Amino acid sequence: MRRALSGGERGKIDTETLLRLAAAAASEVKPTSLVHLDLRGLCSFTEYFLIVSAPSIRQVRAIAERIEERLLEERVKMLHREGDLEARWILLDYSDVIIHIFDEETWLYYDLEGLWADAPKQELLRRGSQGPLR
Repeated sequence: MRRALSGGERGKIDTETLLRLAAAAASEVKPTSLVHLDLRGLCSFTEYFLIVSAPSIRQVRAIAERIEERLLEERVKMLHREGDLEARWILLDYSDVIIHIFDEETWLYYDLEGLWADAPKQELLRRGSQGPLR
C-alpha cells in the first residue's frame, strides 16, 4: 500500500520519490555503502529500508543531517529519529521509508541485510567501489 507523503505546498511525494531523494542526499556525503531493501509484502510497518554505512561517527551524523535537510526542503515530515547521542546508528523514520545510518562496526554487528535476506535488495553504492552504481 502506497501512501502519499506530506509535501506541503509542493504537492505530494510518493514513496519511491522519497527513497530516491534520501539515497541521493546520502550519496553526497560519501557513504561506504548504500542499499535499499524492498519490504513490501514482508512487513507491516514500512515499505523500504535504506541502509547506509559510513566510516566514522562524524560521517554518520553528516549523512543523517544531509538527508533531513533534503527531505525538509520537500516538506516531508519525519515521524521519529533515534540514535543522536552516540551516533553509531541513527534511524530516520519517514513511515514508508525507514533510513538506517550505521558506522562500520555497528553495520556489521546488526547485519540488517542478512536479517531481511528475503527482501529484494538493490545496492546503490557497493562497499569498496568508487562511486554510485548505475
